[in-house]
Amino acid sequence: MIGIDTNILIRHLDQDDPIQSPRATRIIEHLLTEDRPGFISLVTIAEIVWVLRSIYRMSDAAVATAIEQLLQADTLAIQNEREVYIAMMALRNDTASFDDALIGALGTWAGCTTTCTFDRKAARLKEFKLA
Repeated sequence: MIGIDTNILIRHLDQDDPIQSPRATRIIEHLLTEDRPGFISLVTIAEIVWVLRSIYRMSDAAVATAIEQLLQADTLAIQNEREVYIAMMALRNDTASFDDALIGALGTWAGCTTTCTFDRKAARLKEFKLA
């Protein structure tokens, strides 16, 4: 397995740099295989969402599509893939922000009965309780 950093994935997804994007694509499409996948950590996923929203000003739907592309890649191993999928669907369906949905899904994964929050929007998710 090979760890893949946020900047490699951003360059591959957005194809916005004439030098780095082709290099990133070579890594993703030629270096990685199902037997030797690229590992994508939760921190990397969170950074990707932040970069796409904050720097590239992508809509929630476009960010969800980018995350879905990563989830569908046979050559990528995504940490807590199920929880990332849950968060991606919450973002796609405008149920919650990606980060709030991921926090809730990871809490459930860890065995939490609820996650306390002051965030009223997050509290709409079944995993949260307004404090």
